[in-house]
Formats: sequence, C-alpha cells, structure tokens
Amino acid sequence: MKVKNCLIFGGSGQIGRNLIRKLAKNNYRITVVTRNIHQKGLLIKTQANAGFIDIVESNIFNEEKVRKLFENTNICINLVGILYEKKRGNTFKNIHTIFPSLLAKLSKQYKCKQFIHLSALGINQAIDSDYAKSKLQGEIEIIKNFASSTILRPSVVYSVDDNFTTNFMTLLNRLPIFPLYYSGKTKFTPIHCSDLTDIILQVIEKNIQSNIIECVGPEVISFKGIIEKLLNSIDKKRILLPLPTPIAKITASFFQLFPKPLLTIDQLKLLKYDNIISKKYKTNFDIGVPALRSFEEELNKYSYMWKENGQYSTKKYKSQED
Repeated sequence: MKVKNCLIFGGSGQIGRNLIRKLAKNNYRITVVTRNIHQKGLLIKTQANAGFIDIVESNIFNEEKVRKLFENTNICINLVGILYEKKRGNTFKNIHTIFPSLLAKLSKQYKCKQFIHLSALGINQAIDSDYAKSKLQGEIEIIKNFASSTILRPSVVYSVDDNFTTNFMTLLNRLPIFPLYYSGKTKFTPIHCSDLTDIILQVIEKNIQSNIIECVGPEVISFKGIIEKLLNSIDKKRILLPLPTPIAKITASFFQLFPKPLLTIDQLKLLKYDNIISKKYKTNFDIGVPALRSFEEELNKYSYMWKENGQYSTKKYKSQED
C-alpha cells in the first residue's frame, strides 16, 4: 500500500493539533512546518506517536526550503491564517494571498493528489474588510494555480483550545457590562473543531474534488445569542449594552494598539455581515459530513474553568450541599 504523506502548514493551532491526531489514527504520515520549533515543537510532537510525525522549522516564505518538502508529499494542507496584521511581513496579503498561492503552485508542480486550503465563511459579502478581501483574492489565486484544489470555508470554529469562546468567557467573567456590536444581530453558524477536522479527513479519504465547501455547525445563532449561551454556561449575569457604531469604532481603534488586540477596526467591519451559508456552494452536509455537535452542549464540557468553583459549580453539586 502506498504511504500517505500529508504536509501541514499551521499545525500548532487548535485545528492543526486536532487534525494531526485524527490523521495519525488513520495511518497517515505527517510533516508539520513551524516557524519556531523551540516554541511549538514539543506541543506538536505530542499529537502523534513517533514515526507518524516529522517537524520541520522553516519560514513559510523560504520557497527553496518549502519546495523541498513537496518532494515526498501526496497531500498538502494549509491552515495558516491571522485575524489581525502584525510586523515582520505578517500582513493579510502575505499570509492569505501570496503564501497559499505559492502552495497551490507547488502542489501542481509536484503533482500532489490534493491541496486543501482553509479559508473563511462570508468573505464574499465583507467587501470593506481587508481580511476578507485578502482571503478572497487568495482563493482566486489558488484556483488559478491548481484548479483541483479544495477550499474549505468554515464559520467560527470553537473548542476548549480556541481563542473565541475562551476569550469571551474570560471577559464576561471580569466585566459587569458587555458591549453588543450592531445590537448583537449578526448571525453565526459555529462549528466545533472536531467536526471541521472530520470534514478535512473526509475530503482526503474520499478524494473529494470540489473547489469551495462551506463548513457550518447545526445551529444559526446571533452574536447576542452566543454571548447569552456563554453567560448561562458560566453561571453569570451581565448587562448587555448595544454600542453605537461610532463609539464601537473608537474602542476598536484603542484595542488594536495592543500586541494581541481584543478587537480591530477590520474585525468590527466583519461583524456587520452574517456568517452563514450563502447557498451558492456545497456544504459539509452535502458531502456527507453533517456537523452534529451542539454549541451549548460542547461549551458546557469546558466552561467550568470559568466558574467560581470550577467543576464543582454544577447545579447538581449545589443541590447536594443544600
């Protein structure tokens, strides 16, 4: 049987780690590229048994070194993405457009069986967002360079390792008042990290050739609904205050000055647009991988870390004490 080799960029994040574990269990040999092996190497190494995983340190824009990695690769998977721009070349254009374009070109040159790229849901509508425009242009370049590429567009991805629910629960724990941007009406279809990696595995196993697949969870929830579910899960009550757009822009301008901003002007622009299926492309349900995990049920599995008494804060525990 031919060895199945996967080359993964962006393997140290929540999606990457979950995917590595899933691929290793299904007998794939994985090469993970990281920019700093001293910071990320140990974490990545623990995701699979010895013999299933190799870790390579490389700048993702070092084309000569990246090119060599394609010599023994059947499948290339790009999970690299940023939510805000940083220094040292970490711009939306470099990360979301130029880099995936390079990977698509190399995938074609080295006759990879598949190139799978993680994009984002709702980018067609968010025409005033630099993030969305860079993602959309990246997709265009990918298809131009390797027409049989598969592009996945997930909605908000959540899990115990995310930077979405965990950051919000931390803020909700500390702030008596929480702002609602655009009155909290923006709609999302959050998908659990494990559901998303199931989709990626199915795309690989079934050799699905479909340029764009929208990846969503089973529920449509407004931003306000998400915050309310988070509050309920950590047993907190907070004042939810709709914030006028001009004031929201001022706060975003302040927050984006921090090294890890809570909110940027560009992210505020994204929040105007619903993050739901467009009905223009196939979804994960269409390719036979329905996401079944309920947002609230999954959230309750790890939200105890933000409760006053941890895992002992459940109603059942309290009733036993009374």
